[in-house]
Amino acid sequence: MDQVRRAPLADQAAELLLERIRAGSWPLGAKLPGETTLAPQLGVGRSTVREAIRQLAGRGVLTSRQGAGVFVTALDAPEPWETVVHRADVTTVIEARIAIETEAANLAAQRRTPSELRAMRRALAERGLRRSRIEEHVDADTAFHRSIVLAAHNPLLIELFDSLTPRSRQAMIEMLRARGRFGEDTDQDDHLRLLEAVAERDGDAAAALSRAHLVAMREASS
Repeated sequence: MDQVRRAPLADQAAELLLERIRAGSWPLGAKLPGETTLAPQLGVGRSTVREAIRQLAGRGVLTSRQGAGVFVTALDAPEPWETVVHRADVTTVIEARIAIETEAANLAAQRRTPSELRAMRRALAERGLRRSRIEEHVDADTAFHRSIVLAAHNPLLIELFDSLTPRSRQAMIEMLRARGRFGEDTDQDDHLRLLEAVAERDGDAAAALSRAHLVAMREASS
C-alpha cells in the first residue's frame, strides 16, 4: 500500500484516497472504511484522515452522513470549470455550443413568450447592422443567440451559455479574422430562418437550423 511521504500530510492523504477511488477501490455510493482503518493504510493519523475527507468532500467526491459514515459521491474531482473552458480549442467550444444551443432552440420554440420573441427580433436586427467591425458583430451575434437560450427557460442552459461566452467570443473573433470575411447576407438569412422557426413554435426545425449553423461553423474552423 502506498503511503504518504511528504507534507502537507492532509493534501497527500486526500490525493491517495482520490487515486484509490479512481482505481475502483470503492464504487460510486460505497461507504469508506472508518478512520481507524484508513489511517494506517495511508500512514497518517486519524486527524489527518479527517482533514483529507473534508478536502474531498469540498471537491464533491465524498459526503459525510451523520451517524452513517462517509460515502463516495463522485469517481473523480473535476477541474474548475473556468480552467477547462479557458484551455478549450475552437472546435471544442463550438461542439459545446451545439449541445447547448440545439436543445435551447427546441425548448425556446415551445416556451418563448411574445416579449421574448420581440427581444429576439430586436437582437437579430441589431446583428444585421453590426457588420463593419468583427468584435461588434460577434457581440451582436452572441446577444441574438443568448436571446434564444433565455427563451428556453432553463437556468442551467443559460448558465452554461454564459460561462462559455468569454472563450467563445475570443474563438469567434480569431476565426473570423483568419477567414477575412463576416456578416454576409446569407448568414443573416440563416439566423432569420432560425428565428422564424422559433416564432412558429417548430421545435424540430429550430433545433435542426441551430445545429446546422454551428456544424458549418465547426467545419469552417478546422
